Amino acid sequence: MSVSASSAPSAKPAADHHAQFIELLQTSLDDSGFIKLVLAKYVGEEADLQRVIIKPVTVKAQPCLSFVYRYKTRDITKNLPLSEGVALIAGLLPTSFKNAHLLALTDEAQLEYSKKKGKSSLFKSKPQQLREAPSAEHNREKNRFLELCRPFLKDLGVTNAQHELIPAMSRKWKQINKFIEVFSHALTSSPLALDKPVRVADFGSGKGYLTFAIHDYLRNTLKAVGEVTGVELREEMVNLCNAAAAKLEHPGLVFKCGDVRTVAPSELDVMIALHACDIATDYAIHTGIRSGASIIMCSPCCHKQIRLQIQSPALLKPMLQYGLHLGQQAEMVTDSLRALFLEVCGYETKVFEFISLEHTNKNKMILAVKRAEPVDPTQLLAKIEELKAFYHISEHCLETLLRADGYMP
Repeated sequence: MSVSASSAPSAKPAADHHAQFIELLQTSLDDSGFIKLVLAKYVGEEADLQRVIIKPVTVKAQPCLSFVYRYKTRDITKNLPLSEGVALIAGLLPTSFKNAHLLALTDEAQLEYSKKKGKSSLFKSKPQQLREAPSAEHNREKNRFLELCRPFLKDLGVTNAQHELIPAMSRKWKQINKFIEVFSHALTSSPLALDKPVRVADFGSGKGYLTFAIHDYLRNTLKAVGEVTGVELREEMVNLCNAAAAKLEHPGLVFKCGDVRTVAPSELDVMIALHACDIATDYAIHTGIRSGASIIMCSPCCHKQIRLQIQSPALLKPMLQYGLHLGQQAEMVTDSLRALFLEVCGYETKVFEFISLEHTNKNKMILAVKRAEPVDPTQLLAKIEELKAFYHISEHCLETLLRADGYMP
């Protein structure tokens, strides 16, 4: 920011600089010209806090200030009424932050405090050409992959008759959109072409939230032909979803009663299995590989098979004397091996946190996208054997299934 002679720091006491800056902030709010305020050079005692970014928002039709506390590895957002927000900012300067940068529609200001003596300086720029004010509508829909007006959301109880989100379903709505976002990115990097039908199987489809969503996204957003099958053990859920699919005119969407072992399509483009318990995840991944799926999305649940086999090295026993850590170790080892097996079979694989579904606190996703060109699996196989030897693992269900089909040497 360039500073002219007229905007040089004044010689008034530090308290006056503080008061002037808060007055500038209040004026920008009163004139609806406030855009953003950044508090930096943190000197407080909270670990890893770097800065606070404050922007205008509207919450339940009331103007507020949104405080985004930016830490080294995470962000925390808090919304406050205008008066409380201004009071908080005034209190944070200079005890917690030594620098504040105010951006308004027509000008900007910067308040700085020296580290040693705490001497303040206030810089004000000359009025700039009118900037475009950002929207402060906090409750408006963000960039979503699905729209709330989609009919299936009403029939599944996510929205009401006016296509408004039912408050109790807000978490589910976020989950659906996150799932479609992950699928969309995977689709972009996969070898799948949308000029022919995209065949999808969702194992353990439940009430069909994600099954309907992926079919709707393929058909209505991407204008592709989606042939989607939901597979669910509970017959009442299958009947409910088939009735909804028929009523809503979702061609190419069908639900079948069974599981991954009884309903296994010979050819698939996308295989989905969220929260399949223990080795059911291995059977689902195996089905995806065997059917030639370009995208495999699974969220594992339970890791009993490997936990019963693991013999941890003596060095780790003090850490693993706690049951929680034992379970976390089995989960990490099991899913790491699954990811490595997928890599051996020609998939680029990622393991990351996914928004958990309501019936479980598990939120890990294994996402595998088929590579255009295969890679030499020699080094991967060596790593797998080393990992199994380290933990004394004699059998992994997915490896057994893949060896039986000739996918593993």
